[in-house]
Amino acid sequence: MNLNTYLLLKPTIFKKTLLLKCLLLLGCCYNVLTISAQNFDELDSLLIDRNIENYSVRLFTNFKVNKFNIKNQDSKIRFVPNNRHGIGFGFANRKIILDIAFNLKNPNREETRKFDLQGTTIIKDRHYINFYGQSYKGFTAKNNIDEPFIFRSDMRSVSIGFNYLYTFDGIEFSYALLKAGLSEKRHRNIIITGGVGAFASFDYFSANSSILSENISPYFNEEGNIERYKGLSFGVLAGFISYFKLPEGIVATVNIIPGIGFMAKKINLPNGGYKPADPMLYKLDFSMGVGYSFNQFYVNLTYSNGMYSTDLDYGNKYLLNLTNAKLALGYRFSGHKRNNLK
Repeated sequence: MNLNTYLLLKPTIFKKTLLLKCLLLLGCCYNVLTISAQNFDELDSLLIDRNIENYSVRLFTNFKVNKFNIKNQDSKIRFVPNNRHGIGFGFANRKIILDIAFNLKNPNREETRKFDLQGTTIIKDRHYINFYGQSYKGFTAKNNIDEPFIFRSDMRSVSIGFNYLYTFDGIEFSYALLKAGLSEKRHRNIIITGGVGAFASFDYFSANSSILSENISPYFNEEGNIERYKGLSFGVLAGFISYFKLPEGIVATVNIIPGIGFMAKKINLPNGGYKPADPMLYKLDFSMGVGYSFNQFYVNLTYSNGMYSTDLDYGNKYLLNLTNAKLALGYRFSGHKRNNLK
């Protein structure tokens, strides 16, 4: 092709090249949009329950507490928050439970200021995830030494963590569904399965001075006079989850999940600090629930307790205890759908 011919054809070639580039660009955009739409559909199916029969509104009363203790061979001091009871409302379905609670405060007792979030979810029937985030300020220091109990308004505690368990069988019958007033779709009366997984947590507490008051300090060694504690842990866990259909339409579940891990710890004392040499952390999660449905209503009682134990060296041990109990009365929307279909 000579130069004159190329110059004559150049506009046509340019237009064809531009058109080809546009088509390629549109194709790429289409593929990206298709992938995004597919991912969105998958995410939508994981997080959104489109069956109105699974939805309910609920009223509840609960008992929720984050407490911890320090002990040696003979003595123990426990730090327990006040205003541990609450009432609230929420809604639930197969994918999520959202409850909003209000603390019931005793005007004759000092107030514990707190933020407390706990949740459980199931993804694709085999991925059991539990998470929590708690921040408490103000604890009553109790002891087994017959010394007076005192309220420490300067004490703060923060606990954040999650547990993941991959189960060997599907767990539509989970603790979370019982809390939502729903039951598993299969017709087996007893379902028991195991699982393995992992956990991670961050734990912290502090005070303006030693957590041990002057009358308690003589019962502990110098390393028990902690002003600040921080711990970051990772570990593995294994356990079993069960579901039972009982007579009269009652359902129940019991879950036991122990774990073991490593924890990096740092302790500040009034005159220095140290890092405990023993890295081991032992934990145990226990939960149970019982529920009953009648027509569009349901009532359930659930209880969960998570315990984390580690050694602080010098004969001192630390135990964190996370407890949550709830009594809920719910009303499902399924009746509205049936009435509308008639």
